[in-house]
Amino acid sequence: MIIIADSGSTKTHWRLMGNGSKKDFFTTGINPFYQTQDEITKSISNELLPQLESKACNINQIYFYGAGCHFADKKAMVNNALISNFANAEIEICNDLLAACRALFGNGAGIGCILGTGSNSCYYDGTTIVENVSPLGYIIGDEGSGAVLGKIFIGSLLKNQFGESLKADFLKEYNLNTEKILNSIYKQPFPNRFVASFVPFIQKNIERKELHDMVKNSFDDFFRRNVLQYAKAKELEVGFIGSVSFIFKDILQESAQSFGLKIGKIMPSPMEGLTRFHKF
Repeated sequence: MIIIADSGSTKTHWRLMGNGSKKDFFTTGINPFYQTQDEITKSISNELLPQLESKACNINQIYFYGAGCHFADKKAMVNNALISNFANAEIEICNDLLAACRALFGNGAGIGCILGTGSNSCYYDGTTIVENVSPLGYIIGDEGSGAVLGKIFIGSLLKNQFGESLKADFLKEYNLNTEKILNSIYKQPFPNRFVASFVPFIQKNIERKELHDMVKNSFDDFFRRNVLQYAKAKELEVGFIGSVSFIFKDILQESAQSFGLKIGKIMPSPMEGLTRFHKF
């Protein structure tokens, strides 16, 4: 049996396949930049294995695509965590950007992008990632991502830039106050997940001009600071994977058009494309 895993900072999608069938499972996100190897091992053991039940011992191949898996030491952390839980499996660890490119373009060339909790981009030649502008994370990069949209939104909201009624509606819906928000951002783990969780509220109120402009400006930054650095950006299709790109695809198209870029596929998840790529 085979598992394909697509892991971001917020959630991990596991697809189990074998004997002509497939089944999907979900756990919290795995990211070796924010977690230790022991934490990743325990996450798999406590969240995934109980869902797999007796099938776990029959898994002989794992393709793991994950956020944060761009460097050898980070890949090793995830690999070791998987070995601890699946001792008999052959394991391949790849980064989430390669997952996006394989899902979007297969063996064709394109500019592959991720807009989810985080963001990333690259020039993919149909086989490998040739160029990559470092995303730099949500504090100094990750333009257009859910974490950055959430960060800009909550900062503006608390500084009274969106009006009292929107602020009151938000605080009531999320059962938050300024103290709780600051505690979650500065003292709790995964502040990127926390601020990215505000995206549904932004979506619900996107007809407000200030929120529409906020999203478009962040997408403009993504294209300007990332995509336009690739020499072939205006020759090839620019494809997107991720919930933020899918939710705000109309605004994404609007932003891309202003830069003369051609948008191809926009997919919420790479899983279906990865399933086709691996020919299962």
